[in-house]
This record gives sequence, structure tokens and C-alpha cells, in this order.
Amino acid sequence: MSETPSRVNALLGHRLTWPLVTLALLLLVNVVANERFLHIEWRDGHLYGSLIDILNRAAPLILVSLGMTLVIAMRGIDISVGAVVAISAAVAAWMIGGSVDGATTRLPLGVAITGALAVAMLCGLWNGALVAGIGMQPIIATLILMVAGRGIAQLITDGQIITIYYQPYFFIGGGYLLGLPFSLYVWLGVLALLAGLLYKTPLGVFVQAVGVNPAAARVAGIRARQLTLAAYVFCGFCAGVAGLLISSNVKSADGNNAGQLMELDAILAVTLGGTSLAGGRFSLLGTLIGALIIQTLTYAIYSLGVPPEINLVVKAAVVFVVMLLQSPEFRAQVWALARRPSLPGGAA
Repeated sequence: MSETPSRVNALLGHRLTWPLVTLALLLLVNVVANERFLHIEWRDGHLYGSLIDILNRAAPLILVSLGMTLVIAMRGIDISVGAVVAISAAVAAWMIGGSVDGATTRLPLGVAITGALAVAMLCGLWNGALVAGIGMQPIIATLILMVAGRGIAQLITDGQIITIYYQPYFFIGGGYLLGLPFSLYVWLGVLALLAGLLYKTPLGVFVQAVGVNPAAARVAGIRARQLTLAAYVFCGFCAGVAGLLISSNVKSADGNNAGQLMELDAILAVTLGGTSLAGGRFSLLGTLIGALIIQTLTYAIYSLGVPPEINLVVKAAVVFVVMLLQSPEFRAQVWALARRPSLPGGAA
């Protein structure tokens, strides 16, 4: 009999329990608001439905959050990912160029995609060099690119919104493969690659070691600086792919607004999923759940007709509650108050 409470406590204390509960509650809210929310239908060779739409629209955030997970797991942070998204989209749009008829491009599509991703990875290399090479604080190092990167994106677009007319490019963010949005295959592929590297090779242990104690990791023979540099490059790559998905989906590149506040949503998704900001502990599945929570919450806010001016307040409130529930200290205090006997007369 004594094993049951311990199992319950272990379940409540698991880092994925409350994110999963939150996601389930948000899905329930959407079902109540829209009775066809769970309805999925096959039409014109594709799957359509609210759930498919959430998985599709969450793709850029999932990608950025996966890259952020690796950085945060090693005691870093990257607040420049939103700017890198804008730079990647701007570079791709400028390289594609082309005419209004959508038949020609300035450079071949493969070159444009490769160039955009290469520039995004260079941005990650810059951040990693400042953090791992010079020893600059991660938030300061990435703040530099966060500010400058937005200006770089606007320089590339000449301060204008570049409209993309080349039809094949639209497939990246708006196409379908085997009935599902192509963007699902993109983030699933990145997730599978990262999971394989972190869970099937010693790389995951190295990442945890660097996150727990970088100095001790270097003494143990782990190339902490190179690993940190690679993490920022990978984070830049993920932001670059997200920029391609966004610009392909909206058929344009906006240096000023593309990826706006995405760094905050990514950090929220990572922390909601149980990855520790102190480093050393990470969960890719948790990050995925966190990103889906944010996207499902956004969907619910619009479905319920919540005024746009309080969207961020609602999002912050939900995140605040989930983080409280994830705190062992907070749960212990609530449990202690619940078990506290009441005094006669109603006084506590």
C-alpha cells in the first residue's frame, strides 16, 4: 500500500507530467470551443484539420526550440534566433529574386537554400566564437546579433518586404508529401537526427557534462569549447531552416517582423519541457511538447476570440502556472498547506 503514494509522487514529479497535462487541457479547451477541432478529413489528396494545422504551424518554433535546447543544455542561451530567422528568409528571398511570373530566379533554388542556411550557420558560428572562444557571457554575445541581425536583414531587403514569386520554393513551407504538410517531415527529420546523436552516441553525455561543469568536462578530456561552438552553429542552422519555412509559407521575406519574439517562445518551449536553464539536463521530447503547448495555446486564444491586446498576458499566465506546477518546492508547500489541520472555530 505504501508503494502507491510513492508512485503517485514520482509521477507528479516527472518533468513531462505537467506539460502533458497542460497540453491535454488546452486540447480539451479547443474541443469545447470547436466541436470539429478533432475532425480530420482527406480532401484533394491531403489531410486537413485543426490538429494538422497546429503541427504544421508549430514547425518553425519546434525547429528553433530544438536548437535552443542544445545550447541551453550547455549553460548557454541564444536570444538572436529571431534575427537569424529574418536573415535566412531575407537571403533566400534575395537569391531567388525572379520575375512576377514566377518562372525565373536570380540564382538556382538549391543555391538559394544552401546560401541561406550557410549564412544562418555563420551567425551561429559568430555567437559560438564569442561565447566559447572569447568567453563572453552568452546573453550578451547573442544580444549583439539580436540587435545587429535585424538590421542586417533589413539591409538585405532594403527595408522592404520582398515578395517571392517562384512556385517551387512554396513547397518547403506550404507543400504536402504523402498527404501531410512537408514541414512535418522537416522538423521530424531534425528531431530524429538530434535524438540519434544525443541518445545513441556519447554526445549526449558530453553535452550533460559540459552543462553541469564545463571546467571539469575539459579536465576529463571533453572538448567543451568545440562542443559549445558546434551547439551554436546547430542552433543557427535550425533558425535558418525555420526562416525558410516561414518565408516559403507567407511567400515573402520581412526583415523587420520575421521571427519577431521567436527567441522568447523558444526559451519558453524549452523550459516548459523540463530542460534546466542551469544546464546539464535536457529533454527533446519535452521541448517538442513545450512548442506544441505554445502553438495550441495560440490556436485556442484565437478560437475563443480573446482580444489581441491581451494574448501575451494569457500566454504568460499559462506559462507561469505550468512552471509553478513543475517546481518541487511549490508542490511541497501546497501539499503541506493542504494537509495542515484546521483549528477549532475555523482558524487555521
